Amino acid sequence: MAGFALWNLGFRPFYLLASVFSAVSVLLWAAQYSGWLPAAYLQGPLWHGHELLFGYTLAVVAGFLLTAVRAWTGQPTPVGAPLMALAALWVAGRMLMLTPLGALSAIVNAAFPVALAAAIAIPLWQSRNVRNYFFVGLLLLMGALVALLHLALLGIFELPPRLSLVLGLDVMLFIMVVMGGRVIPMFTNNGVPGAGATRHAWLEKLALGSVLLLFMADLLQWPSAIVAVIALGAALAHGLRLYYWRSWRTLSTPLVWILHAAYAWIVIYLALRALSGPGWLPESYAIHALTTGAIGGLTLGMMTRTARGHTARPLVADGFELTCFLLIQGAAVARVFGVMVSAAWYLPSIQASGVLWAAAFGIYAVRYWPVLTRPRLDGKPG
Repeated sequence: MAGFALWNLGFRPFYLLASVFSAVSVLLWAAQYSGWLPAAYLQGPLWHGHELLFGYTLAVVAGFLLTAVRAWTGQPTPVGAPLMALAALWVAGRMLMLTPLGALSAIVNAAFPVALAAAIAIPLWQSRNVRNYFFVGLLLLMGALVALLHLALLGIFELPPRLSLVLGLDVMLFIMVVMGGRVIPMFTNNGVPGAGATRHAWLEKLALGSVLLLFMADLLQWPSAIVAVIALGAALAHGLRLYYWRSWRTLSTPLVWILHAAYAWIVIYLALRALSGPGWLPESYAIHALTTGAIGGLTLGMMTRTARGHTARPLVADGFELTCFLLIQGAAVARVFGVMVSAAWYLPSIQASGVLWAAAFGIYAVRYWPVLTRPRLDGKPG
């Protein structure tokens, strides 16, 4: 179809699919949790976490990597029919989650990150882009984790199903802190003249190492006191990292401050995780700081910036995008801190968070439908 560009590059279908799915699924989950749906949308919180992590977040990662790897390597990544097939595999995973076909759902959902790993491994290998080989390994690990989760629930493998979800969140956290360290200081200095965001080699190693250590602690099920100490150390390291990025100088530039705000939620997550270790706070507060605040904010910010950049549009947020950024921050505040204020606010805060999240991604989907489906403004391919 002339002028239809949805299958021209990986970010286009996956950003659109992710935003639509995110808006609808979270709204349905909030309605289910409130008892407003006559039939369940998902069978419990574990599947809600599964769909957020292995459904929505992996779709955004797919769109980002399929686009970034082409830029990093100068080699092609799937477009056209191969890209359609990859998107169809993801859609099939979401549909199978609503059926009793557990074994088939396990196969399809585990196959998606493996297929994505293969799609980026070829251009990375052809260009000998050793620096980014680790993304292939992380995607294969995500495939193994989703498979283990399904196998555990099917009774085939003896493993606490929740552990796969926790480890999957650790892997996603590592992806976010790696990419955050690469792009947030750069975007800050490019978008805010005189910002002076800096990186320090010793701190980069400490920050990334602390997340890897947290993954190891979760994998080996270390005592909660040790996990709390690791999380506290990680919070301090990432808080210092964020300080050196000079967040306070970005407040007049929404396309930049949303990335800083999302990264601040990583620091909050780690601090809350440290407090939940001794049992001082429920662990769900920390989990939702990571999922709603960090993942929600960072993916929304990156989907906006990269979609603008790769369609030759100005790197400036308009009113629609600013509204999305404020809504996702409101969703995170309501979900994490609303329940801390009063027990009576527990359900209303979840409902409010779900509505704000759905509104943020719904607005993004409507606003970016023409951006993602039409050719670049400069006429270049992609």
